[in-house]
Amino acid sequence: MIEFKSHASGSSGNLYTLSDGNETLMIEAGIRFKDIQKALDFKLSNVEGVLLSHSHGDHSKSVKNVLKAGIPVYMLEETRQELDLKHHRIKIIEAGKQFDLGSYKILPFNIQHDVPGVGFLIQSKAGKRTLFITDSYYCKYKFKNLNIIAIEANYSQEILDDNILNGRVPQVMRRRLMQSHFSLENVINFLKANDLSIVDEIHLLHLSDTNSNEKEFKTKVQEATGKRVIIA
Repeated sequence: MIEFKSHASGSSGNLYTLSDGNETLMIEAGIRFKDIQKALDFKLSNVEGVLLSHSHGDHSKSVKNVLKAGIPVYMLEETRQELDLKHHRIKIIEAGKQFDLGSYKILPFNIQHDVPGVGFLIQSKAGKRTLFITDSYYCKYKFKNLNIIAIEANYSQEILDDNILNGRVPQVMRRRLMQSHFSLENVINFLKANDLSIVDEIHLLHLSDTNSNEKEFKTKVQEATGKRVIIA
């Protein structure tokens, strides 16, 4: 059994956990530390480590507190520099180099955002594979034998265009979003390009408050994949 949970997702903060029933990984630390403690039922000692995708505050807000709590945080050297952090529990990772965290095997890979960052392919001891991608406008890699996919679906091109046309969103946002975040259309193309044969569920992360529609996103991804879709 492997369980992916979204505790907070979006520009106001991100926190996710992955558990095999014995060991728990935390992904991102972008909400207040007291809210992290509450989300994890104050059982931070059960967390093997934190995977940090990139430096933006909605993903990294409480990293210092997490480190003080004795939990190692895995991040790129560029991320460490951008956050200006020095701590013996910081573990530097590199895209394309697999590492072990508890009984998990984790492969970081480059994402396409406006700062250096990584996604994660995580394999549990039982061989269950989870793919995590957020804050990336596309992914050039293909993956096999996935069980869980957790992927950003920030905006719809159609909704964004309508919002710009009607003055609800400034024109300058178009370029920023298209060069830093996954659109629904790109997510569907990515999913169709990958092997979904044993996927159990797809989690859609980091939906925009303005440029998305939960019901529409869920329906379209379900229709495109035939898989169970969960909105974070």
